[in-house]
Amino acid sequence: MKDRRLKLYNLAFPPFWLLLFFPALWFIVLPANFIIDFAVIFLTLKIMKVENSFRHSRRAILKTWIFGFIADFVGAAFMGLGVMLFQNYNTDFEKWWRNNICSPLYTNPLSNIFSFLWTLAAVAISALLIYVFNRKICLKKSELDDSVKKKLSIVMAIVTEPYLFFLPMDLVVYM
Repeated sequence: MKDRRLKLYNLAFPPFWLLLFFPALWFIVLPANFIIDFAVIFLTLKIMKVENSFRHSRRAILKTWIFGFIADFVGAAFMGLGVMLFQNYNTDFEKWWRNNICSPLYTNPLSNIFSFLWTLAAVAISALLIYVFNRKICLKKSELDDSVKKKLSIVMAIVTEPYLFFLPMDLVVYM
């Protein structure tokens, strides 16, 4: 006989599940990400001594911000994939997957090396997409030199990748 209990942990990939359960957080997350992205672009251009840093930042921010969210969602979908795979738990491997990947991903991805590596892969996927999106789409029509575009894309990928995927959600729930 099949177990027909509802399993809600399919939706629990950090940090986006918080946004689903607490939609008001979008009013904090959206402007905060915009400000962070703008600050990273502006400060990176300033440090690289690019003339008209503010103008270049202003022109790049909207696409960078939108595509940054897309990259984060792809990484979150990868994390969700880890939670959704092997739902039957009939074999030893499926049980192992649930105990070492699935369950820790929605409670504490730092609880074991397997969930940590899965989360690291999700963060890396997001970072790679942030780099590619910035390099090939967001800054494509920019007047910046190609070397500046490349360096800025690398900095954006490193600084703005979704490190919050590593946040132990079991700590947040009990606060």
